[in-house]
Amino acid sequence: MKAAQRPIHAVTTWVRRQPPKVKAFLGVVSAMTALVLLRMIVHDHDNLFVAAEAVHALGISVLIYKLTKEKTCAGLSLKSQELTALFLAVRLYCSFVMEFDIHTLLDSATLVTTLWVIYMIRFKLKASYMEDKDNFAIYYVVIPCVVLSVLIHPSTHHHIVNKISWAFCVYLEAVSVLPQLRVMQNTKIVEPFTAHYVFALGIARFLSCAHWVLQVLDTRGRLLTALGYGFWPIMVLLSEIVQTFILADFCYYYVKSLMGGQLVLRLPSGVV
Repeated sequence: MKAAQRPIHAVTTWVRRQPPKVKAFLGVVSAMTALVLLRMIVHDHDNLFVAAEAVHALGISVLIYKLTKEKTCAGLSLKSQELTALFLAVRLYCSFVMEFDIHTLLDSATLVTTLWVIYMIRFKLKASYMEDKDNFAIYYVVIPCVVLSVLIHPSTHHHIVNKISWAFCVYLEAVSVLPQLRVMQNTKIVEPFTAHYVFALGIARFLSCAHWVLQVLDTRGRLLTALGYGFWPIMVLLSEIVQTFILADFCYYYVKSLMGGQLVLRLPSGVV
């Protein structure tokens, strides 16, 4: 086992010593390689979206286990859960008034679960909530998302309020995990169940991003024009990419810790 870990340790050590520009380049190359492999392996790219939903559900299951069996919410960000509930509620409203489909049912289930998590943190497990570590000011993301959604939103035939609401939930979803990352940045040590949950979010968002990117490539850009004109199509794709890269650094250290046989994830300074 130790012999197998030596090459991995050597590679991770080399990557860690590289300057930020080289790390960014390696990250882009890795992401492009993963996209090429997914395009070759997965023929129906809609399955990537289904896989993203399945991984997200798995992450929520881990979160439920942590709250019910471990009886603690230590390491979890209440603010991230509240932002998640907010964009899900807005997206559900948009689904009901604009296009009701299977995703409406999935979002409904996710919203109910998220509200239950918020209830557990606020009331049942309040004693273990790390309020002093959960110090991200959410207006730093909510206000810019509101302003951006007013300026850049879909150019469809729907009512202006619905179009702005749709844009708002897209932008807010992209940054809703930031408070959770701040909690982990403040604690530096992430216990297993929280780490599994956040890693599942990272994988789910990568698969969702891959779904959009490959759909754009398959349609030779026609998907972007179908979304409307102006900056909106680009912003949709950019939001998916931002969601992925926000969690990329954490996922790297999660995989490194897992391969090293460490149950508790220790984050170095400057991560997330």
